[in-house]
Amino acid sequence: MSESNATPTQKGSDEKYCHECGAVIRAKAEICPKCGVRQIVASGSGLPITPSGKSKLAAALFAFFLGGLGIHKFYLGRVVWGVVYLVFCWTLIPSLIGLVEGIIYLTMSDDAFAQKYG
Repeated sequence: MSESNATPTQKGSDEKYCHECGAVIRAKAEICPKCGVRQIVASGSGLPITPSGKSKLAAALFAFFLGGLGIHKFYLGRVVWGVVYLVFCWTLIPSLIGLVEGIIYLTMSDDAFAQKYG
């Protein structure tokens, strides 16, 4: 008897590789059946979204335009830092830091962003 349930080594057009264990899984799978790790699902717009629903582009735009108020920190779940930015917004220092953080978010890889903020 031949083993017909062997794991395929080539992925088909409706399959993808698990980003954690490398197993071939269905393209629409949200969780890998082999290792149980939630997969990073891209939205319909083609922009990568973290498992918690945070977008790297949205965080960067918040940092650029509303960084002085700490809105990007609230968006990313860093509430204490968001409050610190609000308290010191009159000094314009949070605005400068927000610009730098926006550049950091845009240059950060999708995997690194998802690992840190997802």
